[in-house]
Amino acid sequence: MKLNTAAIHVGQEPDRETGAVIPPVYLTSTFAQLEPGQTRGYDYTRSGNPAFDRLGATLAHLEQAAYATVFGSGMAAVTAVISSLKSGDHVLAEENIYGCTYRIYDKVFKKFGITIRYIDMSDPANFAEIESQRPALVWIESPTNPMLKIIDIAAVADACQAAGTELLVDNTFASPYFQNPLALGADISLSSTTKYINGHSDCLGGVVCTNSEAWSEKMIFAQKAVGLNPSPFDCWLISRGLKTLGVRMERHAQNALQVATFLEGIDCVASVRYPFLPSHPQHALARKQMRGGSGIVTVRFDLPFGQVVKLVSALKLFALAESLGGIESLVSHPASMTHASIPKAEREAVGITDGLVRFSVGIEDAEDLIADIQTALNNL
Repeated sequence: MKLNTAAIHVGQEPDRETGAVIPPVYLTSTFAQLEPGQTRGYDYTRSGNPAFDRLGATLAHLEQAAYATVFGSGMAAVTAVISSLKSGDHVLAEENIYGCTYRIYDKVFKKFGITIRYIDMSDPANFAEIESQRPALVWIESPTNPMLKIIDIAAVADACQAAGTELLVDNTFASPYFQNPLALGADISLSSTTKYINGHSDCLGGVVCTNSEAWSEKMIFAQKAVGLNPSPFDCWLISRGLKTLGVRMERHAQNALQVATFLEGIDCVASVRYPFLPSHPQHALARKQMRGGSGIVTVRFDLPFGQVVKLVSALKLFALAESLGGIESLVSHPASMTHASIPKAEREAVGITDGLVRFSVGIEDAEDLIADIQTALNNL
């Protein structure tokens, strides 16, 4: 079954009791038991709900995984994985990592004895660090947030296997429509389902997909024991949004490429990053491991900070907001928004400067989005 068909049908069969084509949402905290300890499959929503199972089945199929565990947010999924490590474990991570992932390692799990080191995973010469450090886990994003670096997932996976460690890939920016990390050798594919998978900016969610039974059991335990479960209604919303993943992602990618091409011709633009733009430094690798460039465009403006603030605040169709992946276009200033928790020196070292702007290109008409950017530039 191909992806667009699977997104609509896998895990989303008509309700057995009523025949409802769209399965109902069970808004219940607890379930009546037949006898003490004898259930109909569910006992308490923190440890399971039909909405969790339906969404998990769909996402496991799309991610080419045997198991998928859903969570209350992308950060809940991140927390589930890190909480499965033990004191003294070391993590090796890509240096350009999501600000909230950096923060939870630095402000929460460091005090429990989990350490992390950041390196440039886009440089194959650094893969030797995996062998020398032999970390408990290697953590990457591809494309990265917000620099859109493309990491060679298959090559990192090979290095991890040789070192006897495991690889997690944050697949949020690509979505399973454009990339399948497990098929490239990763052990875990993690996503914030808040973003492209849901696609409508109306709920929070996260998922961890894997072919490892051991990791699946750890995730189910974390969901229940740490209280990281999603709400049944949010799962229902994400399942609804997921049905249009394919048509949305195609439009996101088409629009983003047009916006990126337009921005490359602007005098005050120092550089434009978009994976399927020929000028991207890992363009060939992006086309090798991704089926499309997705919908994020990152731009470095050659403007003073005050002018950058004026620019992003003047946009009308691009709402100035955090998050990404919704049908509507958004713009953010990573240094003061999504990555503000990273110390200034560290974020600037990986390229997150005051002139950097991240566009989440929606599914509106590309001509209108380009006109919106042009009008804001004209008003500077």
